[in-house]
Amino acid sequence: MQEFSKGVALMLLVLTLLCCNSKQSSSEQTTTSETATTMVKAPLFSGDSAYVYVEKQVKFGPRVPNSAAHTRCGDYLVAELKRLGCTVTEQTFTATHYDGRKLNARNIIGSINPQAAKRILLASHWDSRPVADEDPTNKTGAIDGANDGASGVGVLLELARTIQQAAQKPGVGVDLIFFDVEDGGNSAVAKDKFTGFCLGSQYWAANKHVPGYSAYFGVLLDMVGAKGATFPKEAFSNQYANEVTRMIWHTASQLGYSSYFVEQDGAAITDDHLPVNETAKIPMVDIIHLQLNNPQKTFFDDWHTHEDDMRNIDPKTLKAVGQVLVQVLYQESI
Repeated sequence: MQEFSKGVALMLLVLTLLCCNSKQSSSEQTTTSETATTMVKAPLFSGDSAYVYVEKQVKFGPRVPNSAAHTRCGDYLVAELKRLGCTVTEQTFTATHYDGRKLNARNIIGSINPQAAKRILLASHWDSRPVADEDPTNKTGAIDGANDGASGVGVLLELARTIQQAAQKPGVGVDLIFFDVEDGGNSAVAKDKFTGFCLGSQYWAANKHVPGYSAYFGVLLDMVGAKGATFPKEAFSNQYANEVTRMIWHTASQLGYSSYFVEQDGAAITDDHLPVNETAKIPMVDIIHLQLNNPQKTFFDDWHTHEDDMRNIDPKTLKAVGQVLVQVLYQESI
């Protein structure tokens, strides 16, 4: 009887543990189900077409303010946005360089579905660095800026083309802003926190292209085309637009792009999203290529060098960023 009682007790213990494990598993499945987002159908984004848009900008030459290449590229962007069905606004202004020079500048805004009350702001800078200050062998002259500048603009142009050709348009309004004079600063000599960078976004934030303009949220693209790019969650994005950041990275994960949109906190970067967050009071996220676990180097290897040319650009990276943005827009239409 004693041995029999021990056997029964052991059996009851095993059954109890199995039952608890089953309940725990069921609870975990429920939790996973609750956090998963139902993905609405969104059109496919072409990384190859975005690559062509990047290449077209680079072919103009360095897009440095007050240069002929800058003027020609700006005219091209305006014409292309109009061709893609956007309502275009050119915001011209005179920017003051940190050394006192006057720069002829223009922010270029393309609006999709301008009548919609709910609006999403997507942005990138379209000028390029006037000096290759990080180049190990030749620090003179302007750079092509294929990744640092042209990649983000290329993604946004392809996004506009994707929406234009889609049978079903997103239910939200979209404003594409190409900020000018972002990349001419010098942290060694400038006297304010922007150190001479982000002049176009500072101007727009204080002088919006539509009086009283606001957006539900914004997304900035900066250096989004390099091979093997990694986009951790930039610190100011977490500070000012935490919920939007989490939503975008969650969307990327569901689309299978976690190798790009890394679930890791990144450095705080002074970029065009700061004036939008702090002056315009629109929560804006910065999707920006940052090195992981490398205290010696913040950005991609060829940042601010003459090697930032089309050899850096990978259609797969452009596809990942563009597809995530398209999905985000269509999710916001629900």
